[in-house]
Amino acid sequence: MSDAATALGAAVAWLWLGMVLAISFLEAPLKFRAPGLELRVGLAIGRLVFRALNTVEAVLAVVTVLALVLGTPGPVAVVGGVVSVVVLGVQLAVVRPRLARRSDRVLAGDDGPRSHAHFWYVGFEIVKVAALVVLGVTLLAR
Repeated sequence: MSDAATALGAAVAWLWLGMVLAISFLEAPLKFRAPGLELRVGLAIGRLVFRALNTVEAVLAVVTVLALVLGTPGPVAVVGGVVSVVVLGVQLAVVRPRLARRSDRVLAGDDGPRSHAHFWYVGFEIVKVAALVVLGVTLLAR
């Protein structure tokens, strides 16, 4: 079971990494460069996409924890897994609600001051990407 769990953990780490890179660092910024796309429409689409991404990430985080508990990951992989899961938790519990409040205001027609929460979200995404790379590489090496 431990070899299978370790292999599953590696697969999940790479899948999770690919999803974060594709959505956060490719789809999200490019969407707002599309000609004729209004900010409100882009925000509405982004909310749907990130809600779906974060839901899948939560499932992958649970599978990652199970794989680490049931497998033989080694301490470096455990750190990579824990950092990935904790960062996701912070994003979901702290940063996403702030982004939601801002997008609610924009969708309601308020163009008030810009939020810095996006910078925090991106910063956490960078940390999560690094942690997922560490997790995936160290699990594959086992």
